[in-house]
Amino acid sequence: MKLVVHVIEARDLPAMDNNGLSDPYVKLQLGRQRAKTKVIKKSLNPFWDEEFSFRVGDLKAELCVSVLDEDKYFSDDFLGQIKVPLSRLLDSENLSLGTQWYQLQPKSKKSKIKTSGEICINISLSQNSCDDSALISQPTLDDLTSNSDKSSELKRDKDLQLPNMGAETLSDDPDLLKDEKLSGPSFLDRIFHVFSGRNAETNNPLEAVQEAPVDLDAGPSSSQDSNLNSNLSSDLNSNISFDELLKNFESKHQGGEAPENLPGGVLVDQIYAIAPSELNSILFSPNTNFWNSLAEIQGTVGFQSENWKIENDGEVMKRFVTYTKAATKLVKAVKATEEQIYIRVENENFAVLCSVSTPEVPFGNCFRAEVLYSITPGPELAEEEQKTSRLVISWRINFLQSTMMKSMIENGARQGLKDSFDQFSELLGQNAKVVESKDLGANKEQMLSSVKPERESDWRMALRFFANFTVLSSIFAAGYVLVHMAMANASVIQGLEFPGLDLPDSFGELVVSGVLVLQGQRVLGMVSRFLNARQQKGSDHGVKAQGEGWLLTVALLEGSNLAAVDSTGSDPYVVFTCNGQSKTSSIKFQALEPQWNEIFEFDAMDDPPSVMDVDVYGFDGPFEEAALLGHAEVNFVKSNLSDLSDVWVPLQGKLAQACQSRLHLRIFLDNTKGNDIVKEYHDKVEREVGKKVNIRSPQTNSAFQKIFGLPPEEFLINDFTCHLKRKMRTQGRLFLSPRIIGFYTNLFGHKTKFFFLWEDIEDIQVLPPSLSSMGSPSILVILRKGRGLDAKHGAKSVDEEGRLRFLFQSFVSFNVANRTIMALWKSRSLSPEQKVQLVEEESDTKSLRSEDSGSFIGMDDVMMSDVFSSSLPLNISSVMELYEGGELEQRVMEKVGCIDYSVTAWEPVKEDVYQRQVNFKFGKNLSRYTGDITSTQQKSTLPDRNGFVIEEVMSIQGALLGDYFNLHLRYQIEDQTPKAKACLVSASVGIAWLKTTKHQKKITKTALSSCGSRMKKIFCILEKEFALPPKS
Repeated sequence: MKLVVHVIEARDLPAMDNNGLSDPYVKLQLGRQRAKTKVIKKSLNPFWDEEFSFRVGDLKAELCVSVLDEDKYFSDDFLGQIKVPLSRLLDSENLSLGTQWYQLQPKSKKSKIKTSGEICINISLSQNSCDDSALISQPTLDDLTSNSDKSSELKRDKDLQLPNMGAETLSDDPDLLKDEKLSGPSFLDRIFHVFSGRNAETNNPLEAVQEAPVDLDAGPSSSQDSNLNSNLSSDLNSNISFDELLKNFESKHQGGEAPENLPGGVLVDQIYAIAPSELNSILFSPNTNFWNSLAEIQGTVGFQSENWKIENDGEVMKRFVTYTKAATKLVKAVKATEEQIYIRVENENFAVLCSVSTPEVPFGNCFRAEVLYSITPGPELAEEEQKTSRLVISWRINFLQSTMMKSMIENGARQGLKDSFDQFSELLGQNAKVVESKDLGANKEQMLSSVKPERESDWRMALRFFANFTVLSSIFAAGYVLVHMAMANASVIQGLEFPGLDLPDSFGELVVSGVLVLQGQRVLGMVSRFLNARQQKGSDHGVKAQGEGWLLTVALLEGSNLAAVDSTGSDPYVVFTCNGQSKTSSIKFQALEPQWNEIFEFDAMDDPPSVMDVDVYGFDGPFEEAALLGHAEVNFVKSNLSDLSDVWVPLQGKLAQACQSRLHLRIFLDNTKGNDIVKEYHDKVEREVGKKVNIRSPQTNSAFQKIFGLPPEEFLINDFTCHLKRKMRTQGRLFLSPRIIGFYTNLFGHKTKFFFLWEDIEDIQVLPPSLSSMGSPSILVILRKGRGLDAKHGAKSVDEEGRLRFLFQSFVSFNVANRTIMALWKSRSLSPEQKVQLVEEESDTKSLRSEDSGSFIGMDDVMMSDVFSSSLPLNISSVMELYEGGELEQRVMEKVGCIDYSVTAWEPVKEDVYQRQVNFKFGKNLSRYTGDITSTQQKSTLPDRNGFVIEEVMSIQGALLGDYFNLHLRYQIEDQTPKAKACLVSASVGIAWLKTTKHQKKITKTALSSCGSRMKKIFCILEKEFALPPKS
């Protein structure tokens, strides 16, 4: 039974706005069901003409009709209301009050509004029927204190229904949803027939029962059953097993297409060593304990699930699940109602759509989170002959109303779902064995063994290529001319003819001769095209790979709906390109659905491939440029290798997209060196960087793969703490691997992460230090146009060419980070010619810099701090004796506290640049820690040749945390003899960090203080040495 309310109009409403008018709308409530009309702007006599339907569950309830004035910035103003008990309808004729004007009443007697106006409505009771289902409005829970719902009109159920829901309405109240079972007539329906018996078409209650929708296994009804007058809402599906329900549902849904992943993204994509039906039972069987175990892990309480029901004559199979999510630091405990609906059950393929309603969260009435579980058969394991299942879980946010908080809601849901389904995957992995990519390796040979190219003879291929109208007409014309030549007499030489030259004697002969020449040219072109295509017949098919490393194998099976170049079709062939290697397929003549069945093996690669380019061309002869029929890109970083073992790749491009062209491929990527390839790659990076790079543990690599969702073959090379510069600086870590560069940070629960491929980078620039970069150099990464769009949220800007620009600042060890980034980028994305050019430019820059400033290698990458400056009353030659390796240097250093002090002779490095080695140990008066000091000093003259610069890089062995850093010292000694007999000595110190430690600030402060005191002591002792009288 339903209550139908037709809201027509109102008159003489009070004015609540400053303009002397109101913006009225009507709100209706029956029990927990609520609805409202649209808002009529600036009117005291509004006209709505809207009809609403409510499901009647209690005859003692009353309908409350309220009229309110919408206010954009404050709470809505109350204008008046009426209350109509349903008992009045039962006492009225035809169960209807008709169209009447009702006087609106104030909310209380103390209200300032004395005259509230009148409202015209029609109220009636009617029996539920399928024909009236379109009139049932969407009941919603309206939050009167929330301004987000204001000025939004009530949406009809056809706009908000989930797939296959029929005429059922959605509700945010789980109790209301439970009452909407279509399992037979209720007690109220019986009372309706009692009161409307004189007007009903039949007085037999059995017919009314038969007209109502029932479940598939509902038993026979009888009007003599006394229990019909009691509660008839029991679940009639409870006697049917879960498997039988699935079979009944499958029988009603044959031939349906598999649903596509939801646009929000994929949360889980994994293969399990279990049959699809068993995996479906683990997740959705009423007897499973999986969800209870997951609830305990996640802290969810009050988990209750209903039995599965089939409704709408087998069209819908669904159930409801309610639970309360555990409270977090930002969100309190939230009660959720989850509606689970099967949308596909066919041949071991299952798809379940879950719609989660959380009305208690902020703006919870505006959206629902939808999660799609898709279970399909996976590849069979060759050794164990066991079935596998592929589980793909995707999500989206379905907004029921527009809201300004859409982006915030999506970001919060994305992170919450990601964390929740990480725990989901771990628990499911304990119930079903996860199939790793290495377990599918044995399946490679089995899948490739079935790929056998069709052997076609040259005569058969020629017959198929030349059997067309052009060739046949040309042969006929040639034969006709030959017969004519045999039957005709020799022509008389006339005009400009001479023996051996026979010219056309009429315009008709000229036209015929031209047609024959063009036709012959066309046939000769086809012959040349055929011969060249025949030479390319499977040129790269079956060629075995050479070497050890990353082996890529591609099986090209077939194409579908390839584009036609001209009226005769096209002669397609495919070119695969990966890491600089290319493989070309054979040409298939005049085929839009070509069958290749060819296997291509790429030679072993030292670097793991990131992407493979696939280009499909139409062959048009040796002298014509091939037409591009479509192209695609296979991304090995974003795809699981198991998914690529048998995949249809859609082609991009105008022609390909118009024809929906696809290629059927089987792709396998193997590492023949095992763990040795990781060590070799680290050794190569070490040679480029000039620093030891530690191999990360399997746990670290696993965590790295989990952060960015990378395949298991990806491994971490190095990571650095830095700042990402966008509008605001964000501190995080920069991760470097053979194929990607990624950034990750987690600040107060807000995570920012992205990555892009090395091949996506067009240029890397080093920006000089500035105040905004905290006095350290910055690295600017510029991507190629159209690349790295998934990482756009981390870009600082987009230039005028549409390229993304990423800025990284404040590296703890900029020199090491810069060298590592440049080494990996050069090895991945640059061609050999570009690498040579870049090396030449770097060497020229270093040479020029050394010639101009004499800078020691690596000194420019360290922040130097001035620790000493003084004018000594000594000439420059006396001060430079401190660095000559003589007795004076030995005495001064021993007095400072250097034990076993020894130096080597100065050796020339280049013009006016000399270098030597210094070794000593700490004395007790110099440091309480023992340690050996090894330093390299470089001496050069100032550009004006008025002094010297001595730069020193000092490494400490055997001291606490000594291997975490190197000390960089710089002495500048400038002669001041033209002004006074003195020289100016200044010294600065910097620290180059080799490893990260939490004691960096303390070590830096101690080092600067100690070095300043040591230098002051050195030059004081030097001054005293020259002040002493010489020994006799």
